[in-house]
Amino acid sequence: MNKNELDGKVDQLKGKAKQAWGEATNDPATYDEGVADEAAGNVEEGFGKARRKVGEAIEDVADKIKD
Repeated sequence: MNKNELDGKVDQLKGKAKQAWGEATNDPATYDEGVADEAAGNVEEGFGKARRKVGEAIEDVADKIKD
């Protein structure tokens, strides 16, 4: 797991917490912030996964070239 994936997970959790707090306090603005944070976390985690997969593919190619 790389930094982007980890940061994405943190943002997702933060977003879910804000959504729960917004529902509990009947605060739509906080709930909406939570939805946005969770969505941003999903995007960042997805970027991190793609970045990791590209890195792994490059390593595989390098290993094949060495052989």
